[in-house]
Amino acid sequence: MAGPVYKMFHARMTEAWFQLSKEERDALFGKLEEAMKKAGGKSMIICDSSWNSEKWWFWGVEEYPNIEAVQEYAHALSELDWLRYCDSEILLGTAMQE
Repeated sequence: MAGPVYKMFHARMTEAWFQLSKEERDALFGKLEEAMKKAGGKSMIICDSSWNSEKWWFWGVEEYPNIEAVQEYAHALSELDWLRYCDSEILLGTAMQE
């Protein structure tokens, strides 16, 4: 798959997240940012949707240079046990050609 791959997600935190201290949460976010940068990804936007959705507290869009970068970041999320702390759904796509 040539060209950038976009990842749209919506998410909410789990009870395990609230068991972490603020320092542990901050450290985990730091590791997520580092892993995304290493994979070549970048966050385009993250939005608060908690004011209109009881299920999804936030959503966002990330950009990756290729599908291999998406897979590399997914592997990093797994190694960090991220899905223990965050329930989410994603949708991948590429820019539509005119």
